[in-house]
Amino acid sequence: MDQDFIIDGPADAAITILLAHGAGAPMDSASMNAATAALVTEGFRVARFEFGYMAARRTSESRKPPPKAEKLIPEYMAAVALLGVNGPLIIGGKSMGGRVASIVADDLLSQGAVAGLLCLGYPFHPPGKPENLRTHHLAELKTPTLICQGTRDEFGTREEVAGYVLSGNIRILWLEDGDHDLKPRKTISGFSAADHLKTMAGTVKTWSQEITPTA
Repeated sequence: MDQDFIIDGPADAAITILLAHGAGAPMDSASMNAATAALVTEGFRVARFEFGYMAARRTSESRKPPPKAEKLIPEYMAAVALLGVNGPLIIGGKSMGGRVASIVADDLLSQGAVAGLLCLGYPFHPPGKPENLRTHHLAELKTPTLICQGTRDEFGTREEVAGYVLSGNIRILWLEDGDHDLKPRKTISGFSAADHLKTMAGTVKTWSQEITPTA
């Protein structure tokens, strides 16, 4: 597998976070850049990678839709192996990237390859289709998980998620009035996007220290 990573943060960071992108935007989208910068500020080493279909868009005019999440499992597993982290690794991603990571997380946990799962805007269901849930595997998830979700995310609002059956290993950080990119409407919520990203990164730091006490 040919794989290019974007790696930010100190090489000697105690914890590395591997992030995959969402379905429609690349690893260096504005949302991914902003989330990465916030995490680096908290001392993390952050590695980003692209699935093959997205990487192909950089060299052609092809706009093929993304494969189903399950089809991307081998690529995520390969990225973990290629990154070759020494020390605690948290996997995850933005939207679809986090969903794929959530599918492989328990297998990697059982191998001792990961310490946790971080999802930035989990796609609990497609927009406008709350009956099409993507939560079945989350009910028995063993991997320590943090989902950072905006309260008005069209892929799963706070009110909707409250009714789902989720593993006790999943913690959710709700960001007031945040959308799928965690961005709030400042005039309504009183928070800026920067405020929410700072809260997200600070929460990830505290949570990561709880799940990797020796890091």
